[in-house]
Amino acid sequence: MRYLVGDIVEGVITGIQPYGAFVYLDNCHNGLIHISEISESYVRDVHTYVKINQRVKVKILDVDEDGTHLKLSLKALEPKKARTLRKRHLVHELPEMKIGFSSIAKNLNSWIEEADR
Repeated sequence: MRYLVGDIVEGVITGIQPYGAFVYLDNCHNGLIHISEISESYVRDVHTYVKINQRVKVKILDVDEDGTHLKLSLKALEPKKARTLRKRHLVHELPEMKIGFSSIAKNLNSWIEEADR
């Protein structure tokens, strides 16, 4: 079988390391789910998300040149959670900002004169 980037496939977790989990896909293909691709939330320990011999559905992120080793993702299959906006401070009107390049250019000569004194 030929795997392509973007495919969603099923495999079995065969090993877990601090940096990710190894997945067996078939006799010729295996892959790694890097810790950064386990979940949208912070992953302290990969063991809390997957177990040895667990069947998982993963998305293929990359395939190496010979097509046998794949970079996989669990989080790519997670539904995107809408971020809630917290309304701590409601600002009705912003003050005029007096910063930026124009104010620097306007004050540069006076600052140089002050520094020479």
